[in-house]
Amino acid sequence: MDMGLYIKKGSLSQALLTALEKTVDGMVRLEDFAYHSGFYAYGGGWQYPLKKSALSKAISRLKEKGFVETEGNEIELVLKLTDEGKQALFLSGISEEKKWDGKWRIVIFDIPEEKRLIRNMFRRNLKKWEFKPLQKSVWISKKHVTEKLIDYIKYLKIEEWVLVIESDKIGPKSIL
Repeated sequence: MDMGLYIKKGSLSQALLTALEKTVDGMVRLEDFAYHSGFYAYGGGWQYPLKKSALSKAISRLKEKGFVETEGNEIELVLKLTDEGKQALFLSGISEEKKWDGKWRIVIFDIPEEKRLIRNMFRRNLKKWEFKPLQKSVWISKKHVTEKLIDYIKYLKIEEWVLVIESDKIGPKSIL
């Protein structure tokens, strides 16, 4: 997995990105998050109430990775989620799957040539999620990523060209 896009599930960084994603415009006032962080991510893996130093470090890491941008001044600082931050959210927690649940995830796509860049990015991310190609546009995985994958497909606006199937039966050919 590309560690540049990795965000640990349950971390303060993931909570910040999630809070930004859930806002209407992808922005949140830093003061609001700092004083009401439990509202944004109940049960996060950090101390509550939130320490200013922990929040500052998390924001610095997210800015370095290009996941957030900041706007404002010393009195009011606003965080803004970037496209890279949205992708990191979609990819977060996928490598932490422990045990196979017995279901296969099959992705079938036929994304038009005029959307080649999105198609190539989609294919690269399928590889990051440990999907294996059966054919050029048919990929399969044991990873439990169906909901995240569907959200990602909607985010890319390619749902009319992509089909996701979750099944516990495949055969008779040996697949992987």
